[in-house]
Amino acid sequence: MRTVGVEEELLVVDATGVPVPKGPEALAVAARAGEGEDVEQHDRVEHGDADTAATAHLMPELKAQQLELGTPVCTTLDEVRRELRHWRDRADAAAAAVGARVAALATSPVDVEPVQTEGERYARLNEAFGVTAWDVLTCGCHVHVSVDDDEEGVAVLNRIRVWLPVLTAMTANSPFWRGRDTAYSSFRSQVWQRWPSAGPNGPFADADDYHRLVDEVLATETVLDTGMVYFDARLSAKWPTVEVRTADVALRVEDAVTLAGVVRGLVETAARDARAGGAEPVMRPEVLRLAAWRAGRSGLSGDLVHPLTGRPAPAADVLGDLVDHIRPALADAGDERTVDDGVRALLTRGTGADLQRRVHRETGDLTAVVRAAVAATSGTDTDRATAEATG
Repeated sequence: MRTVGVEEELLVVDATGVPVPKGPEALAVAARAGEGEDVEQHDRVEHGDADTAATAHLMPELKAQQLELGTPVCTTLDEVRRELRHWRDRADAAAAAVGARVAALATSPVDVEPVQTEGERYARLNEAFGVTAWDVLTCGCHVHVSVDDDEEGVAVLNRIRVWLPVLTAMTANSPFWRGRDTAYSSFRSQVWQRWPSAGPNGPFADADDYHRLVDEVLATETVLDTGMVYFDARLSAKWPTVEVRTADVALRVEDAVTLAGVVRGLVETAARDARAGGAEPVMRPEVLRLAAWRAGRSGLSGDLVHPLTGRPAPAADVLGDLVDHIRPALADAGDERTVDDGVRALLTRGTGADLQRRVHRETGDLTAVVRAAVAATSGTDTDRATAEATG
């Protein structure tokens, strides 16, 4: 059984729905109440040099209006669900203690001026990358799945790369940016491409080839360190895992669990295919970038670029083909029913982006969108959350 861990970034918002720079204060509260649980307050950030997939944690992010949470290493999707619920509740309780709440939104619906978290590394990021770092206030979800070694990890990366845009589509949760509808389902995925090392890459000959590319990226002195190697999927620098990084933070825990199951299924399927000598799927990085753009644009509401044909196909068909592709691995892990139910729910009631737009259509109020997101993040039934938000 391959292990899995999930990291989520959350917005810290006030009663008006505006992200507020109370993340560090909330972390201090959580640390005092932690009872030995891992709550980090020093200069660590997802962009940085600490890979925390092996331990449960709350920790700061680049902006003070954010918190990051991470599960421990899990073996079942039920564990992933329990841990995400626990750490979201911990984060929300800590935020509430300083007069705020947390919201699993990949971008802020209301206009906001991002506030840098204090720390030397954050300051270096802001100085080096200018408006790219100043303006970014986005929240993603990263899934780690164990691999035997770097050789297996690279074989996995080569085989899952064509499917990664589908993960963006199924988690799309960022339709609004600076107070307006962007016409994208995942605008976070568009903002993220501003980082110079972000995005898809080509296949690798072997693990040495992968590490040579990382060395070449670092040799340009454009990024600060290995933590800024923002490939869509990468080998962990510290743990024996593949880290998939293309997803928006999911509004609902259930959708994050579905994502974790799909990613584990993809990794296991790819590893089996590599052992059997199967051919790697072929798609040039330039076409893969187009597929990623299209996934961010329409989410599950339009066509996606099919990973196996390179041609448009209805999102429901592409997602169904993804599940069929990984079905044997899902069944062997005991994840088949959870993923089937989760995908069915996504196709029936929509993504987080769909819920945000529904609330906005009904209210015309972006504050109501944030209220609905806060309720959904805390586990309130989303239909009731929508009703409460719309008054």
